Amino acid sequence: MSRSASQHSPAILQQNRAVLPILPSEEQQGFVWTPGLKAVLDIGSTKTTCLIGQGLKNGGLRVLSWGWRRSEGVNSGAIVDTIQLERVIRATVGDAERKISRRIRDVTVNLACGNPRSYHIDTSMTPNGREVIKEDILHLYGQARHDAAEHDRRIVQAMPLGFNIDDSLTVLNPCGQRCEKLVGKFHLIDAQTSALHTLDAVLRKAELRAVDLLSNPFASGLAVLDHDERDLGVTVVDMGAGTTTLAVFARGRVLYTRHIKVGGHHITRDIAQSLSIQLETAERLKTLYGVAYASADDTSIPIALPVSHRNIVRQITRADLVRAIAPRVEETLEMLRYELDGAGLGRPAEGRVILTGGGALLNGIDAVAAEILNRPVQVRSPTSIRGLPESDHPSIWAGFSTAAGLLAWAAGAKDRFCLSETEAAPRGIAWRLANFLRRKT
Repeated sequence: MSRSASQHSPAILQQNRAVLPILPSEEQQGFVWTPGLKAVLDIGSTKTTCLIGQGLKNGGLRVLSWGWRRSEGVNSGAIVDTIQLERVIRATVGDAERKISRRIRDVTVNLACGNPRSYHIDTSMTPNGREVIKEDILHLYGQARHDAAEHDRRIVQAMPLGFNIDDSLTVLNPCGQRCEKLVGKFHLIDAQTSALHTLDAVLRKAELRAVDLLSNPFASGLAVLDHDERDLGVTVVDMGAGTTTLAVFARGRVLYTRHIKVGGHHITRDIAQSLSIQLETAERLKTLYGVAYASADDTSIPIALPVSHRNIVRQITRADLVRAIAPRVEETLEMLRYELDGAGLGRPAEGRVILTGGGALLNGIDAVAAEILNRPVQVRSPTSIRGLPESDHPSIWAGFSTAAGLLAWAAGAKDRFCLSETEAAPRGIAWRLANFLRRKT
């Protein structure tokens, strides 16, 4: 029986997030890739990207083919026009297919629609002094999914954070331990079922199948962080066009994710409204002259502004531009600080912040973020990945962080964070009966 929505009230989610296991460091460094080509699709509010690639023996990734198009039919992560989005997806994937003369069907897709939600849940059992085995872990995993189930939401990821042995010892793998009580702590990410059905329908019409979904900030964290950072604790903030998302990593796990429906496109609209210009012109001004904070020199820096379709040039200063940009930047970062401070994660959410995504390319945004978030801040692009489109400014690759992380997930990084689909699959009635009797002995 599914739980009512009231059982996932903010107060309960806050309480669940606050109870975190203290785990030993992640032992294995790097990811182990699975063989074969993988295809991923990042559906953003302004850009849709398809990458086809594979894992390398040295631990890196290679992009063999890519395609991207301007997004249509998506607004702040939500699908608002299925026909337009299907056309964009077909064109994007088609561009990637032609470069390697190979047809793809299965894709790993970013999770941005359906108001994704992140929370923790505990489940427990009583082995009564016997040795813990893998089936016990699967039992706790299945119980966590069952307890969190709601009819209008679908669980996208359920990841173990750790296991408490008799309320005294916390381990990543309890197998072989003898205990009276075993508690499993799981991090769940879910989304609205109706939105996921819409996404699935659009993909099927485009002759594609989503074999996996991954939260945007989770994917970006895989692309821009190394093993030590995921272990010691860091927050990744992906500043997209329609949304700004964050993911907190520590002890080799992702502890929390959040999606905020404010992004770089909102800054562009603010510029357009403030200066009474078209969105295309506003985006160009933001890219070429935009700065996240005001300075004394801004009034002395002129900017030529074309007016409509006539051969008239209007003069503004950078101060005019900053007045339109800075309030939205500050608002977005204040929202991020509120989310981090209120997540109940303690020290893992108090460490360094990595900014990535297209919005992170705005000049000076790292300095403003460091001041508002009161944390060390760095802007970063994907690492350990080869074959991204050539650019005179490699920093622009920050806009490919989600797509690069999706490729890492599809190529094998998933195995580090989740139970395998085979292990976690529902078992037959005979297995469940035998498992029930075994736990009672």
